[in-house]
Amino acid sequence: MTLRALLPLVIAAALAAGCSSVDFWKDQFSAPSAPAQGSEPAQPLGQTFEEDVQLARTYTETYWNQKFQAAGTTYRPLQRFVAYSGADGPECGGQPAVPENAFYCPVGHFVAYDERWMRSLYEEMGDGAVYLIIPHEIGHAVQAQLMSDFSLNVERELQADCYAGGALKGLIDSKQLEAESGDEEELLANLAAAGDPTEAWWRSDAHGTPAQRQQFFAKGFNSGVDSC
Repeated sequence: MTLRALLPLVIAAALAAGCSSVDFWKDQFSAPSAPAQGSEPAQPLGQTFEEDVQLARTYTETYWNQKFQAAGTTYRPLQRFVAYSGADGPECGGQPAVPENAFYCPVGHFVAYDERWMRSLYEEMGDGAVYLIIPHEIGHAVQAQLMSDFSLNVERELQADCYAGGALKGLIDSKQLEAESGDEEELLANLAAAGDPTEAWWRSDAHGTPAQRQQFFAKGFNSGVDSC
């Protein structure tokens, strides 16, 4: 079976302090080949939006479970993984879900995402969106379990980007995802689209500029989650 590429992933060179751009190799991911006939059923191969969402969640949580075990601790899997539409999402601590968003909620330990919105990103910008958004939100779940503390929201968000990059590199190294030749434009577009339009780093909803988000994702990919 010919496998569909899952994600063009940034592999940045070492970044100089204050650098506003990153260098990219052209790599993208595919799921491992299906097992021989008569073996265990194959994981979904990332041929549809639904399969990519499932793979992104399953593989990322598998990575963190192994990472926690190696550190002598226990990863607590998400209690729920909720798809919603528009304003029909679950509340988090009394706050309503908003359209065109994905979020981790520590009250209930779940991730929720606007399915219509994420599907539109998937169709317009490629499946890289799924492999950025879901590992990022699971990164917030990791922060909650580690009881990480931050002075600014932008610090929290950029670390989650770094965790996403590190987790994806870990999945490549463990052969759960395979690198294939591809282009870098898809990932660049997804990271740029997710960045803040201004450098208002003090805002309570700041996530980082496009360049910052690219840089922190690349940091995790190049140096692993321990560097985050």
